[in-house]
Amino acid sequence: MAHANESVVSEFVLLGLSNSWELQIFLFSIFFIVYVTSVLGNTLIIIIISSDSHLNSPMYFLLSHLSFIDICQSNFATPKMLVDFFVEHKTISFVGCMAQVFFLHAFVGSEMVLLVWMACDRFIAICKPLHYSTIMTQKLCIIFVIVAWAVGILHSVIHLIFTVRLPFCGPNVIDSFFCDLPLVIELACMGTYEMDILTLTNSGLIASTCFVALVISYIVILITVRRRSSSGSSKALSTLTAHITVVILFFGPFIYFYIWPFSRLPVDKILSVFYTVCTPLLNPIVYSLRNEDFKSAMRKLRNRHVASWES
Repeated sequence: MAHANESVVSEFVLLGLSNSWELQIFLFSIFFIVYVTSVLGNTLIIIIISSDSHLNSPMYFLLSHLSFIDICQSNFATPKMLVDFFVEHKTISFVGCMAQVFFLHAFVGSEMVLLVWMACDRFIAICKPLHYSTIMTQKLCIIFVIVAWAVGILHSVIHLIFTVRLPFCGPNVIDSFFCDLPLVIELACMGTYEMDILTLTNSGLIASTCFVALVISYIVILITVRRRSSSGSSKALSTLTAHITVVILFFGPFIYFYIWPFSRLPVDKILSVFYTVCTPLLNPIVYSLRNEDFKSAMRKLRNRHVASWES
């Protein structure tokens, strides 16, 4: 770490997803649609939740903040990737690269913790329904959100402090469309075994802790729901299924990259696209299409605007 002043790399070269012009145009079309849909979909979730009094509950409060994180995650690398499809020499400055590393881990870390809080909300709603309103207060929900952001930012700062001090004095080519931390570390002009272990420990700790907490809470919830046969439990189980779907699709690629041993395979780029570009689209698809209360609120909002236009 004492050799940080040897860093002479001022920019990194990104190889992107393909060298074929035709394929790049096709990928641009697909990812542009996914990006716009993701941003508009998550924005719509926030608008609907904030405008409908029937969605004034802890579950939807946390969901709106999850959508906000997904909007942020959609914008840390995807807009540059879309522009780079039309650029032959794709580069990113050293500062820009470190910013991507920071924002990715801040958003992902915050989302992991927020998913745990959402599982806690469902746990209390299903297992302690009589005490739900007294436990899940507005103050507690705000604390949940603050803690999620604090953990995500701290997790990211730890990575960034050690990464910016690495000496980068030679190779500057990253075989990806953004600055993924393991790929950046490989370019340092020194042995990076300790840094690899730090990355593995830091990312592995937050990912494994959140994942285990989610698994335990879901098991307890499923056992509780199985013992009941009320319509309320059926509705709660439907909501829980959406949570589990998001968790599996969200944690899968991340665990592969940051808990699996450091190795590069052709499938890596596909998974990189999935957890940076496609994951933010999970909220609009999973939550809005499976939740009857949310679909009802969306219809009411649409009817209000149609009525106002007609008048």
